[in-house]
Amino acid sequence: MCYIEENIPFVMTSASNNFYSLLTDSDLDRERAPEYNISVTCSDEGVPSLSSSVTLTLQISDVNDNAPVFDRSSYEAYIIENNTPGLSIFTVKARDADWNQNARVSYILEDSSVNGVPVSSYVSVSADSGVIHSVRSFDYEQIKDFHFRVKAQDGGSPPLSSNVTVKIIIKDQNDNAPQVLYPVQTSSSLVAEMVPRSADVGYLVTKVVAVDVDSGQNAWLSYKLQKATDRALFEVGLQNGEIRTIRQVTDKDAVKQRLTVVVEDNGQPSRSATVNVNVAVADSFPEVLSEFTDFTHDKDYNDNLTFYLVLALAVVSFLFITCLVVIISVKIYRWRQSRVLYHSNLPVIPYYPPRYADTLGTGTLQHVYNYEVCRTTDSRKKMLFVQLICGHFSTTFVNSAAMQSGCILIDPLTW
Repeated sequence: MCYIEENIPFVMTSASNNFYSLLTDSDLDRERAPEYNISVTCSDEGVPSLSSSVTLTLQISDVNDNAPVFDRSSYEAYIIENNTPGLSIFTVKARDADWNQNARVSYILEDSSVNGVPVSSYVSVSADSGVIHSVRSFDYEQIKDFHFRVKAQDGGSPPLSSNVTVKIIIKDQNDNAPQVLYPVQTSSSLVAEMVPRSADVGYLVTKVVAVDVDSGQNAWLSYKLQKATDRALFEVGLQNGEIRTIRQVTDKDAVKQRLTVVVEDNGQPSRSATVNVNVAVADSFPEVLSEFTDFTHDKDYNDNLTFYLVLALAVVSFLFITCLVVIISVKIYRWRQSRVLYHSNLPVIPYYPPRYADTLGTGTLQHVYNYEVCRTTDSRKKMLFVQLICGHFSTTFVNSAAMQSGCILIDPLTW
């Protein structure tokens, strides 16, 4: 008689005398029990009964019957806008209960689109590690969040896979300055707010309206009065941008009043914008019109004057540089010429002319003489190398003493 222990998925059956078979009693699952140690005991029917035992080691081979499972049902990741492309955002992780090749997981980014653009142009997924990288720099003002699916696939045959949804949330950065909506700043026309001279304290002149496309505290705006023609007459609400009078308007107040308001957000670092508000203190429209027409004319005149001043400065600078270059070029040319004449050693070639007769009695020399040209010490800059052939020179230019010494002194300038 042979039997095995209980509580294992196996049974022992007798096929014939002294032959027994070990059979499975239920499905085997390697992921629950990869190995079994089965003890078989056989005993005889004698008195007393004798028995012996043997242990069978049974290993369960793996079958790819388990798909990869992510450790979360969905993922959310945050990234600050204006990020560097290629930045690591998040990591997804999946596990496979199978063994060896059947448990090797690869991560694949499923094809989808975000606002009509393929998701692969936004993010990429590392096939081995599951790390999600940004492909581009994100702008919160263009896209605030998007989602996509990542597939985890094992290496079995056939492969099994599972999917998970990943949501990327873009965090805002204070990269936009406030934009002033009112009053509208135009260069062609001048807009002015009118305040009657009978206005009391707290009279609402106008309201500066601005927006910031950022979000959160980056879009919280505050208004401050930076400059004013009369700072004791107006104030600006810190939160609402309302411009009001802080005292009674009098007849002594100027008709033309200009206020410069700064709109600043609450980001770190903060960004700001400025707006000019023109205020007319008057009771009648013609008075306002005449005053601000003159103001516009003065502004155009100042702009034209600035343009002509800049143009004149450019012309003068060009002429000065041109003259300077010409003067330097002439100086260099003269210096090089003097150096060439100073270092030259031109040989004097003697020349013997034919004999001339004194036919007219003009006092010309009757004989042939050879003369050398001698230069003075101050004739370095302008030298004349020449061989003088005496025979036709007037005696008034030839000094007798010079003739005796064989040298005629000639000034190059008078020559």
